[in-house]
Amino acid sequence: MTRDTPRRTAGPSPSTAFGVTSRGSLARLGRSSGDDHGDFSRAPRGDGAASDQSSRPGARQETLRESNLLLLTEEIFSAVEPLSRADLAMRTGMTRSTVSRLVDDLLAAGIIREGSPAVGGGSRGRPAVPLHPARATLAGLGVEISVDFMAARALDLTGETLAEEIIDGDFRGSDPEAVLPQAGAMALRVAQQATARGARVVGTVLALPGLIGADEHSLVLAPNLGWRGVDAVPLLVGEHRDAFGGFIHAANEAKLAALAVAQELAAADQQEQTFLYVSAQMGIGAAVVIESVVDVGQHGWAGEIGHISVEPEGPQCGCGALGCLETYAGKRSLLAAAGMERTATAQDLVELSQRDDDAGRTACQAIDRAGWALGVALAGAMNLLDVHDIVLGGVYGPLADMLRPRIEKELNSRVLSAQWSTFRVRTASSQSAPAATGGALRAMRCVVDAPLQWVPQPG
Repeated sequence: MTRDTPRRTAGPSPSTAFGVTSRGSLARLGRSSGDDHGDFSRAPRGDGAASDQSSRPGARQETLRESNLLLLTEEIFSAVEPLSRADLAMRTGMTRSTVSRLVDDLLAAGIIREGSPAVGGGSRGRPAVPLHPARATLAGLGVEISVDFMAARALDLTGETLAEEIIDGDFRGSDPEAVLPQAGAMALRVAQQATARGARVVGTVLALPGLIGADEHSLVLAPNLGWRGVDAVPLLVGEHRDAFGGFIHAANEAKLAALAVAQELAAADQQEQTFLYVSAQMGIGAAVVIESVVDVGQHGWAGEIGHISVEPEGPQCGCGALGCLETYAGKRSLLAAAGMERTATAQDLVELSQRDDDAGRTACQAIDRAGWALGVALAGAMNLLDVHDIVLGGVYGPLADMLRPRIEKELNSRVLSAQWSTFRVRTASSQSAPAATGGALRAMRCVVDAPLQWVPQPG
């Protein structure tokens, strides 16, 4: 089934599209803690990458301009309320004339837009003109390939969805040389729809459910897809490289989904977020988020909680090991334990569990077993990471109320600091394909991190 009608989704307000509303947090959201692997903001030099020359001795005038543009962009995008030129001069210490010139650059680049002048307030002189992130001028493209669907989504600088497409399917044991070009054709259609609305695609991030190579082009291993050693990006773009923007990266889908969730929760709570994100599709993905920064680990492979062994002599996992969390709490295993077809949904499982018969009791037992396994694995992660908020996504969202008691029981008995801590098990929104959103957000970082790259050059 194909769902290809562009849909507007409820996104964050323009002032929080890339981060929480506290000052200075914008520059960190969308970034990873890794230096070289899985950097959630890095773009290739010459394609929107931020320069670090401003920190070197003897910085040139152009470097100073670049640094000032970056500072103004961060202030505008992270402000709770829209700022005017005068507000920016007060916040940054720059002269009003300097701010005005730089704001004109950002306007010309399509990074910001002017709102209606403020009316009233009793101040003399010209009314203040609020500055907002621009709409439908620049767009990031996120593409997601999961076991049972593929998706593409284009977002602008306000966080609005300009175009999207989702295709349901069964991609277990599939041929990447067939699936990736299909996803590329879907992404190309979405990019063309965004372009038709007046936006320029700045870059693309591909979300895959597995280990991504350090080159951010290749997939090392995706057990649930049955893919190993795939050079994913060339297969995705084919002969249409230019349509995907200035750069194309691949990244782990759980980490990109966690990025989208961090942005969503930060906008709702008005503060940076620290949590362990756990999501189930067919397998289980996870990511650690510390103060709205996705921690990817040394090689970009952190968060593979689905392959923590909760029972050393348990069932064999698709990865080859025994007793992995996925064999108890992955969607496929959960449905099988409940006696349901693999095409059933989480809502089907919830409805079955409410029946007062043998089938209903079997479903309840399967959910309880999944909650036990999740509690065991999460307790180990909490003892190691000292992160006490858990966000459940994917299949776990509809099941959260049933999973939560058993998860919390295991945490209270297994986490060393349990008697001095409070655990919170939350759910993410039910947005479809959150990793596609995270990919688009990550792609847009190149604009916010290096605004000078997008300013039209004279002549």
